[in-house]
Amino acid sequence: MTLPAEACLLRIFIGENDRFHGRPLFEALVLKARELHMAGATVLRGPMGFGANSHLHTAKILRLSEDLPIVIELVDSQEKIDTLLPHITEMMRDGLVTLEKVKVLHYRGRQAPQ
Repeated sequence: MTLPAEACLLRIFIGENDRFHGRPLFEALVLKARELHMAGATVLRGPMGFGANSHLHTAKILRLSEDLPIVIELVDSQEKIDTLLPHITEMMRDGLVTLEKVKVLHYRGRQAPQ
């Protein structure tokens, strides 16, 4: 798979407890991106954050939150991102989605041993 030099970075900010049809939302979103043959996705779990409701989510020992911030990052062509966006709208209730242009400098998979 190749990526154009000028691509898009899609970031999806959700909570760890967010669900879609009983499965974690981050998992459902990544599997949908894979199903659509996107270049890749990374899920990041944050130790602290807040969103539109200003409710603080933290991993501090004294106040262990089970709903930590999750960020999903996907880089692909604008066209591929556009195919995913309607699915995101359907799957997400709360959260934030951002999109920005990026320059791809390096994108290669592991080479099979020869």
